[in-house]
Amino acid sequence: MAMIIEGEEKIAAPVEAVWRALNDPAVLKECIPGCESLEKKSDTQFSAVVSLKIGPIKARFNGEVELTNLNPPHSYTISGEGKGGVAGFAKGGADVALKEDGPETTILSYQAKADVGGKMAQLGGRLIESTSKKLASQFFADFNTRVSGNNDAESA
Repeated sequence: MAMIIEGEEKIAAPVEAVWRALNDPAVLKECIPGCESLEKKSDTQFSAVVSLKIGPIKARFNGEVELTNLNPPHSYTISGEGKGGVAGFAKGGADVALKEDGPETTILSYQAKADVGGKMAQLGGRLIESTSKKLASQFFADFNTRVSGNNDAESA
């Protein structure tokens, strides 16, 4: 069951700062909803443990995160795959692009794809899609807050 989620964030920080944060495991760990650990295995590979609740199913995923198509400081693809035991699996990725909007502002746009299988896939498309959208927008909103240094960041 696959879906596509798109969005945009206006971040009050220069492109280079946003790019650095997108490649910083500490920042990513803080912003990925339910992330318990994120360890850097190489410059482009991380292993992660993420706990999520989708509807009635709570699952703990062990997975890999990889950065590909790197075009610093403008774009990359972040993708991950996690296995959640009996709950099933989740895999997804996002193409992330940064565009300068003046010297101190960056427009981050993303197109994310998510796919789930196993027990979770039986929950129904609408629930999975709304949960996926919520998780994606939460990640990018938290990322925005963290990078722009605004604790009361206005929502886009």
